[in-house]
Amino acid sequence: MRPANIVTSIADVLAGIAISGILSNELFSSDYLLPIIFLCLSTACLYGGGVVFNDVFDADLDKIERPERAIPSGMIGLKQAAILGSVLLITGIVLALVSSWISCLLAFLIAFFALTYNKWGKHNALLGPLNMGMCRGLNLLLGISILSTALNEWFFLGAIPVIYIYSITMISRGEVHGGNRSNLYMASFLYLMVIGSVLYFSFIREKLPLTLIFMMPFFWMIFKPLIKAIKDPVGKNIGQAVKAGVISLILLDAAWAATFSSFYLAFIIACLLPVSILLAKAFAVT
Repeated sequence: MRPANIVTSIADVLAGIAISGILSNELFSSDYLLPIIFLCLSTACLYGGGVVFNDVFDADLDKIERPERAIPSGMIGLKQAAILGSVLLITGIVLALVSSWISCLLAFLIAFFALTYNKWGKHNALLGPLNMGMCRGLNLLLGISILSTALNEWFFLGAIPVIYIYSITMISRGEVHGGNRSNLYMASFLYLMVIGSVLYFSFIREKLPLTLIFMMPFFWMIFKPLIKAIKDPVGKNIGQAVKAGVISLILLDAAWAATFSSFYLAFIIACLLPVSILLAKAFAVT
């Protein structure tokens, strides 16, 4: 289920909730507490279910490339894993309904795109990264959907996680057998696009100094392993770059919160980073 990654998906939703504006003094109400909790649980189930099905569909390939994983190693049966993945995805969709029908629809689309990626998308060099990016973009929108008017205003921000995850997925294609530098250079360019986009919104909202508190360590975390991978694009280095890219999403989400909400919420989201890092030491990230 990739527990370390699930923490990042919760951070995505919290960032979306921050963008919605409901945590401001003018809009906040205790009525939002239950939808916030259920949307966080929803995204956790959706992400967990998605990566379970990733292993289900890759079971035969993992026997060769990753025999230590749960299914090829025999720790869990293929049918059992498929049932677990199905229960998680369905639960995630139902939990989102507590917020609204729009949230429920977004949760359904996340599950749909996750399954599409696992079955077909990952095998296409162009559509695969875009497909995976759609899941993260919709995840941010899932948080924003807690307030329907905010979703109408900020829906286009979902494109930024798409670009970011597109770049990570491009990098990850060389994780097993090593990669080529052209993909890594392209990922660097896309990373800079994402950083520039967040800084632009922080500038126009007069939150640039606050946002930089989180964007600077984000920049360091993603580029340090990526530069190492560019110098020596072997599987191990690429795996580290992918791992850093996924976990660093928490700092990107904290930057969104700093831009659209407050330092306090951004700090709370950033506190999920050490949790994810600790989990990453015990469980696989990629």
